Amino acid sequence: MSILEVQHLEKHFDSTKVLNDISFSLEQGQALSIIGSSGSGKTTLLRCLNFLETPDNGTISVQGEILFDAANPQTQLESEIRKKRLHFGLVFQSFNLFPQYTALQNVTLARELMAKEHGGERKEDIEAAGRELLAQMGLADRAEHYPHQLSGGQQQRVAIARALAMHPDILCFDEPTSALDPELTGEVLRVIRNLAEQKTTMIIVTHEMAFARDVADQVIFMDGGFIVEQGNPHDVIEHPKEERTRQFLARYTEN
Repeated sequence: MSILEVQHLEKHFDSTKVLNDISFSLEQGQALSIIGSSGSGKTTLLRCLNFLETPDNGTISVQGEILFDAANPQTQLESEIRKKRLHFGLVFQSFNLFPQYTALQNVTLARELMAKEHGGERKEDIEAAGRELLAQMGLADRAEHYPHQLSGGQQQRVAIARALAMHPDILCFDEPTSALDPELTGEVLRVIRNLAEQKTTMIIVTHEMAFARDVADQVIFMDGGFIVEQGNPHDVIEHPKEERTRQFLARYTEN
């Protein structure tokens, strides 16, 4: 069974349709890369999956459970949406760390709040798990540093650790290297590559074509809110079938 099933997802803002009949599935342990020009709907799709936007049509299912059905208002209740967000972790392109908290506090805050609300985890255990995640990101010696004391690449790795701390079923990245210079980009891509090797289920919106080709199990090319082409990354990126995909990749190569 697929871990994620998206069927006929649509989203519009006023008269502008941003997502048009989006359907795809993702297997446990797979990495999916989404490529396309700015404004093609990639980020809106991630925001819909993370329930930061409400789709106007379609369904979203995780592990066989329908989390969202546009035809069923019960799935759109805010009390339900908060729980359903826990299935997804989202790493933003601009880090979005809390500046008043250390790297460790940024990683552990959400789990500590959940523990206070629902019980079940000791603060000491949450902190130990947070330190372990920072070590996994190569940041064991930066746990007590504040965001302004970290490089952009280090901040993004803290953001990845924060997302992983909630044990999401699916980890989502929204152009995680777009705010970084080339040297720091390599740091973050290495972390994501390691996560892929560990069979972390991921959706990665990226402009890094070689990375998408080499790391992902499947790739989707979006344009104008539509999925134009999807399939094996080497096939789509090296030998695209659709003319629009060829145009995009040719322009990208020229740049």
